[in-house]
Amino acid sequence: MARLLRSVLVLACAAATFAPFSRAAGIFDYDRAAPLDLREIRRETRDEALVRDVTFDGGGRTVQAYLVGPASATGSSAGILYVHWLGEPATTNRTEFLNEALALAGHGVVSLLVDAMWAEPGWYERRVPEEDYERSVGQVIALRRALDALLAQPGVDPARLAYVGHDFGAMYGTVMGAVDRRPKTYVLMAGTPHFVDWFLFARKPRDPAAYRAQLAPLDPVAHVARLAPAPVFFQFAATDEYVSAQAAAEFYAAAAPRKQAVTYRAGHDLHTAEVTTDRISWLLRELNPR
Repeated sequence: MARLLRSVLVLACAAATFAPFSRAAGIFDYDRAAPLDLREIRRETRDEALVRDVTFDGGGRTVQAYLVGPASATGSSAGILYVHWLGEPATTNRTEFLNEALALAGHGVVSLLVDAMWAEPGWYERRVPEEDYERSVGQVIALRRALDALLAQPGVDPARLAYVGHDFGAMYGTVMGAVDRRPKTYVLMAGTPHFVDWFLFARKPRDPAAYRAQLAPLDPVAHVARLAPAPVFFQFAATDEYVSAQAAAEFYAAAAPRKQAVTYRAGHDLHTAEVTTDRISWLLRELNPR
């Protein structure tokens, strides 16, 4: 395991007490019977892995994704849904975790790596703040549809499903997991507890008070406890210009057992071998793929 600046491990598995669901939880409902319309654009084999470039219906919009798994059938497989960050252009898309998914394919894991709404070039700058709530709800639904697409793959075991998200990927995944209990473990990287922590960096809403009130029910900090009993691994950065130590502590404290938090000698990108090694070790331990 990595050298740590901070590590907190909670092993208790006692039942947690949760605040009642928001009455707005139904906003994330969708038609589970709607066709996924999953289409394969191309495929290639890389060593032991098969990489499929696909699209599917994410609940009103087409989602581009990679499906990565073993090149030959392995029977029952663990599954991972990966959702990228908003950062450097080269990895603000489904490619951020591609090398990791390729490595895990050697352990029999099937991974789905999706383009989120922030993969669109210029998405953050062109956002209309008054549309953030509606688009956020749509993004959560798209992640639920992504779980449908992953579980539709032959052999993927619904009892061994994980979610990995970085930055906005961590935040939207937390909201998704509060209403969709299918993932059995989570890795949340460099997320912040409130959407307004980041959404107010650029264009300002016409009515800031109303905007804050509208987004508050979606805040990850309000939902993260409901990920339990799934264990959650938080990965934070010591020199993160976007997530303060106070914000990281707030997010972690709101989660229920079991949980672990590690702060690394890294920046917000968390693109270091140490971070990747710890994450893969967590996933292999929790998913027991082979």
